[in-house]
Amino acid sequence: MFTRVQFVTLAVFAAISAVRAALPANCARNYTVHLFDTCNEISADLNVSTYQLALVNPQIDAGCDNLGEGEPLCLGITGQDCTTTYVIQTGDNCDLITTNENVARSTLLANNPNVNSDCSNIYPGEVLCTANTVVPYTS
Repeated sequence: MFTRVQFVTLAVFAAISAVRAALPANCARNYTVHLFDTCNEISADLNVSTYQLALVNPQIDAGCDNLGEGEPLCLGITGQDCTTTYVIQTGDNCDLITTNENVARSTLLANNPNVNSDCSNIYPGEVLCTANTVVPYTS
């Protein structure tokens, strides 16, 4: 009985590890998750937008509460990697961001499709791509 339980447990662990270990072949940058990391902290520290991090790592759930220590993450895909970023502060809005980061509003919104047109859904700690050109994201 215990042998069977151990075998099943080992098989499940191996399957989870295999899924977590798979990075896209065209991954431009990667990172290994540390204990207590959050998506916003990883994004801020490594200049990757919160949107881009989620886009290239579909295994991350919507709340970003399923990161595992030792898990490899892709930070950007070659040719689709925005490294010009801004961390949202309390009181920020579209006008402040576009002025301070010298980026057109249309470009800001194109590079951050998770942000609505009036930026009313941004939050402190979120990391946005503030590149001056549109990043050609594909999913």
